Amino acid sequence: MFRRLLFAVIALAACSGMMSGQARKGLRINEVMVENLSNAVDDYGQHGAWIELFNSNFAPLEISSVFITTDPSKPRMYPVPLGDVNTRMPKRQHVIFWADNQPTRGTFHTNFALVPGQANWIGIYDADGRTLIDSVTVPPIPADASYARVIDGEGSGVEAWQVRDGSSETLYITPSSNNKIKDTNSKVDKFHEIDENGFGMTITAMGIVFSALLVLSICFWIISRVNAARSSRKKMEAQGINPTEVARADRPDGDSGEEIAAIAMALYDHLNAHDRESAVLTINKVRRAYSPWSSHIYSMRQAPQRNVRR
Repeated sequence: MFRRLLFAVIALAACSGMMSGQARKGLRINEVMVENLSNAVDDYGQHGAWIELFNSNFAPLEISSVFITTDPSKPRMYPVPLGDVNTRMPKRQHVIFWADNQPTRGTFHTNFALVPGQANWIGIYDADGRTLIDSVTVPPIPADASYARVIDGEGSGVEAWQVRDGSSETLYITPSSNNKIKDTNSKVDKFHEIDENGFGMTITAMGIVFSALLVLSICFWIISRVNAARSSRKKMEAQGINPTEVARADRPDGDSGEEIAAIAMALYDHLNAHDRESAVLTINKVRRAYSPWSSHIYSMRQAPQRNVRR
């Protein structure tokens, strides 16, 4: 028994590790700023280089015990600490790590720094320190500019990245936010072009509402008919009438009217063959003349003895 329990625990732990490893494959480096002079600030109010990670899964992801490094020969450079609730990333969300070489400031402050003016390689390794999850080589970029994916978490080549300096609406810097913000909906825009005044939308909405009401009305009518049929059947069964025979009698090709009338009379006579007696008892008081002198209880049972004195 103990061996089976131990085997089950080991199997469960192995499955959990495999699932966690598969989930961590969805972790992505999403945006990097090497030299931060006037951009985002950390929780100490300081400007520093930062690395944005993105959870591309459609489920929460625990990133504690993964490694972030800037040297492929040192894959275990910065281990993300255990025990911090903020290392659990919600689905399709972002987290910022400050590459300021000050790990004593908290979980999200690494023990390395990025070097401005030159290429910086950044990699994420799994908990085993050997499996590379994601990596990117950040080219030399200007100060306060970031190197970001065009679309969050998608693409792997150089064409999937772009330098953003905030010079235009498509090149703004987005720490802890989506790199591509959808401010329009193509389907809504197309519908607006086809139906500029909204008449089509109004007719469609009213049609949907009235169709739903019609369907509900039909459903309620069917339910009422079914309930009425069940109620009628129960009443007939309570009176001793067979609903099947009545249904057969209602058919056009069934018995004639005289036969139906005879059957109805026979059923009536059968059901009313005995009179229904009332359970009320009536007691009538009978008055009779009564005199205690005529009662036998006062009669003499022994003859009196006469004492004669001599």
